Amino acid sequence: MAPALLLAGSLLVPGPAVANKVFVSNERGNTVTVVDSATWEQIAEFPAGNRPRGIGISPDGKHLYVCASDDDTIKVFDTDTYEFLWSLPSGPDPELFVISPDGSTLYVSNEDDNLVTVVDTAKKTVVAEVPVGVEPEGMAVSPDVRFVVNTSETTNMAHFIATEDYQIKHNVLVDQRPRYARFTNDGKTLYVSSEIGGTVSVIDMLGEAGPELVKKIGFEVAGVQPEWLQPVGMRITSDNKWLFVALGPANRVAVIDAASNEVVRYILVGQRVWQLEFTPGEQYLLTTNGNSNDITVIDVAEQEAVKSIQVGQQPWGVVVAPD
Repeated sequence: MAPALLLAGSLLVPGPAVANKVFVSNERGNTVTVVDSATWEQIAEFPAGNRPRGIGISPDGKHLYVCASDDDTIKVFDTDTYEFLWSLPSGPDPELFVISPDGSTLYVSNEDDNLVTVVDTAKKTVVAEVPVGVEPEGMAVSPDVRFVVNTSETTNMAHFIATEDYQIKHNVLVDQRPRYARFTNDGKTLYVSSEIGGTVSVIDMLGEAGPELVKKIGFEVAGVQPEWLQPVGMRITSDNKWLFVALGPANRVAVIDAASNEVVRYILVGQRVWQLEFTPGEQYLLTTNGNSNDITVIDVAEQEAVKSIQVGQQPWGVVVAPD
């Protein structure tokens, strides 16, 4: 671990703190770890099924959804008591999902069966199964909820599925092994990270013929082998100014100026950084570091890592309860 992280506790600015629960899925530990965002201390850990990966919270903050990939289901927990409530049908091997803004629908990637499964969260039923490319993973829903996007790792495409009829309307070819997709908050741009290709594709949603690839962002870090620069999880600030990209075994988070789509900074974090999430208000960005079994806290304004917290075995996903 970098010395800056060992001393980072003193870098956190003291003051009134409003606690939010941070939930981390531990892929190998088969648990979810809970961290208090006011004290940055672990306050709970509970079983979450076999190989928990994708994780999310209902808009009202009451329900935690966890992809139990090896159980072929999505488990639902109470965010206050951590009690297991029920399971949702998910299709086989659910890996990632995205929640509709109103919380009524989950869109789930099924890696083994090349499907996106659409789940009604109230009725606990499957609404549709959408055939997509080989090894689907990344999921995103456009801010206007017109499209759900799936990235397929082996097909190397982003598929644009219309929510009105669950048909694929557009396909955009990207670099090798796309893992994650993220819209800007105005819906004008979609970013797709390609782990093996080592790039982030910039897709213009306002193209005359539909979504159009306009740029590929590459990465270069002194002393880091190019094959280690593997972009995966992404988050963009609500003002659409900064895009943060987890770079896997490079142990860095790239900071991209979203106006120019140029990398301006690399932040050293834990080992094999995978997914990212903001705290409410975007004061901090949290990373899951699968090989060092911790999460890193990044000060968003300073664009610096300020603290590391041990969690469970091989942390994968992270989500923070809303205010």
